[in-house]
Amino acid sequence: MKSLPNARLRATWTWAATSLLLSCTIASAHSGGGEAGGLKSGFLHPITGLDHVAAMVAVGLWGAFLGSRATWLLPVIFPMVMAVGGALGVAGVPIPGVETGIALSAIALGGMIAFAVRPPLWVAGVIVGVFAIFHGHAHGTELPESANALAFAIGFVVSTGLLHLCGIAFGLLVKWPWGKVAVRVAGGGIAALGACFLTGVL
Repeated sequence: MKSLPNARLRATWTWAATSLLLSCTIASAHSGGGEAGGLKSGFLHPITGLDHVAAMVAVGLWGAFLGSRATWLLPVIFPMVMAVGGALGVAGVPIPGVETGIALSAIALGGMIAFAVRPPLWVAGVIVGVFAIFHGHAHGTELPESANALAFAIGFVVSTGLLHLCGIAFGLLVKWPWGKVAVRVAGGGIAALGACFLTGVL
């Protein structure tokens, strides 16, 4: 039983190291031409929109709050499904209400954290996956014409993974009573941001 927290910690650090190494490897491998532009654009795209940042940090935050397998599973599900949404966006397949779905993702995920909602892991995975489609589609439809689609997709998936890691890092504060309060307050803040996006305030 005592080895479980250590195993979760090792898994989290392994995932973090893999993401960082992957981002460095890709950056050095695509140092010229359209792929570099696609990679850079894809990497920067998720962090230039506060709505995307809020939802992606929330995924890592909620995963850490739920603990156990959710800590790494939710941040893996999101970018994988988001890549599918991105492919649909690049292909021009329409999905209605994309911007609304993005705003609702921040409200829902932030609310889950704020109200300490702990659904079964498969339910949490489905929720995260559904919202990932909207985020991915938005990235795909905004692909620069001169960018390489594959490099762009790799860039925004890696960037998303790093944002998830930020959420996980903050979410690990739940080990302490004051940390649980801080994490839930952060979730409330994310939900409030989502409400602002939905109403057009931001």
